[in-house]
Amino acid sequence: MKALILSCNTGGGHNSAARAVAEEMQERGDEAYVLDYLCLAGEGVSRLVGDGYVQIVKKTPRLFGVAYKLGMGVSKLAKKSPVYYLNGRMAKYLDKYLREHPVDVLVMPHLYPAETITYMKRKGMKLPLTVAVMTDYTCIPFWEETDCDYYVMSHEALRKSCVKRGIPEDKLLPFGIPVSRACRKKTSKTEARKKLGLEMDKKYFLAAGGSMGAGDLDELLEELLARTEEERIIVICGSNQKAEQKLKKKYQGEERVKILGFTTQMPLYLKACDVLFTKPGGLTSTEAAVAGVPMIHTTPIPGCETANRKFFVRSGMSWSASTVKGQAKKGIALMKERAAAEKMVECQKNQIHGDAVIELYEFIRGKVEDASAADEEFGSSRSGAESRENKDQIM
Repeated sequence: MKALILSCNTGGGHNSAARAVAEEMQERGDEAYVLDYLCLAGEGVSRLVGDGYVQIVKKTPRLFGVAYKLGMGVSKLAKKSPVYYLNGRMAKYLDKYLREHPVDVLVMPHLYPAETITYMKRKGMKLPLTVAVMTDYTCIPFWEETDCDYYVMSHEALRKSCVKRGIPEDKLLPFGIPVSRACRKKTSKTEARKKLGLEMDKKYFLAAGGSMGAGDLDELLEELLARTEEERIIVICGSNQKAEQKLKKKYQGEERVKILGFTTQMPLYLKACDVLFTKPGGLTSTEAAVAGVPMIHTTPIPGCETANRKFFVRSGMSWSASTVKGQAKKGIALMKERAAAEKMVECQKNQIHGDAVIELYEFIRGKVEDASAADEEFGSSRSGAESRENKDQIM
């Protein structure tokens, strides 16, 4: 089986989900490739869209929130949005690529390529099996105007809203958000700390900034340091080098603080810490729940992250507060109230499992095998008919 996973650089969560799907397929002996599909139109197009999106979210999150609300309104009123027509312009590039590199399935953990393949379908372009993967705990604007063969929901609770928005119920798959094998691996806190070189007898807060920026990590650090005495604080700034340099300079002499940039060992840090502070991104929140770590959701980017936080808090899988000071207080309380922390982890286990990518793989494998068997049967029938026709002509 050969799969192409289409994503683009408008947030790390989409790419992480894409890599998790590719990893599972490759481990099973299949071919799987992750492609930033905007690169098909040129590296400049990918940078323009990706960097532009990230900068808007970082510098003007309220504007992004307004745009998100407008998108919800447009998706209810318009048959096709500007997003559809913009992404439709990628069709000629993707069609050319697929003709040169045919695959059995397209997996799309992002709305944009799903819009493109919808345009391609309506133009009669040939496509393999198409599977979209939702990476937030809400049905974001414009999913309903796409026409994929199947849609993987982050949770069964989304089914009603997806159907209400116009996605056919028989296309919905409640598998969940795919996460990596490293995140799913059973690793004890002791083992994780040993591998990371952390102290066994200390309590650790982990603050993760994420790919969209580190948020107000500086204020959070100040609050935690002022309100605790022995606890250690690990800060992961991700790709935000500016925040990393600023925090390293400010807290250089603070032995309780460890500042990191991008790391490939995030699953280990999740399993090594006692309490996590993180933005309510769909993928990061899912990874934390699969790892089983008590979680404080920090201030969301208005839009889908607001919905993510609401879903997790309502389900008992995280705590949150409207201010950084309140978030710090909640985190400290969660560190001390072990019964509450254990209850939260139990809620996470009940709501989110780590086998989403396995279920997705087995579903795709079954569909591809069924299609292959049908093609063989059709080919055999056609061959038999042609043979009889030739025989009749000879006679």
